[in-house]
Amino acid sequence: MVGLEIVQVPVLSDNYVYLVHAPESGATAVVDPAVSEPIIAELARRGWQLTHILNTHHHGDHTGGNRKLKAAFDLTVVGADNDAARIPGIDVRVRDGQRYEFGGHQAQVFEVPGHTSGHIAYYFADSDALFCGDTLFALGCGRVFEGTMTEMWTSLDTLRGLPDATRVYCAHEYTQANAKFALSVDGTNQKLRRRAAEIDDLRARGIPTVPSLLGTEKSTNPFLRADDPAFAAALGMAAADPVAVFAEVRSRKDNF
Repeated sequence: MVGLEIVQVPVLSDNYVYLVHAPESGATAVVDPAVSEPIIAELARRGWQLTHILNTHHHGDHTGGNRKLKAAFDLTVVGADNDAARIPGIDVRVRDGQRYEFGGHQAQVFEVPGHTSGHIAYYFADSDALFCGDTLFALGCGRVFEGTMTEMWTSLDTLRGLPDATRVYCAHEYTQANAKFALSVDGTNQKLRRRAAEIDDLRARGIPTVPSLLGTEKSTNPFLRADDPAFAAALGMAAADPVAVFAEVRSRKDNF
């Protein structure tokens, strides 16, 4: 089967919305439509018909276009079962471990609470594509608004378990700022230092830093390294529980 075609659409100040097209069936989904107009324009340019909305969580910069798009297209809105009341226009409710069939492709659903209590992620193994909303960012993670630090660390650990070749389609262009913070807590990490320089070059040329590779995140993203003894020791937290290390890193980022 031909893999999914994924198109990145920048919207608002730093959001990324994704069009996900299944060439063989013609099905087309939009992931986390913050707004509708740029999506409608991109669909028209490509001659695609929108059939699905895949929402990761309820925040307005991820669901703001739901109702206008649903009014314009005969489509299905997919979202978290345990947060259905906050997903505008939801039709299909999905839960952790479920596989949702989209255009002949299977999306594995992960419940990844922390940023919000009902956050989910979609993983298409056949296309090495992870749509993780605001749970995992390139060199970062989302703020813990509704969940606990334990939940957020567990969610990140779940996503970290996916293959290194997975492309991380996160929802914001935060990478350059995240890199500056990452260097403040992991400055001796040579892979991180090289990556930060590459990110500066990309942004200077106006090139997106997203998607990133999960294998790269595993070795350079400080929020995925809370159970690395060397990293914990460098923070002055040798032998500390990973949740405590993660909470410390998240607190430092919140105040950076």
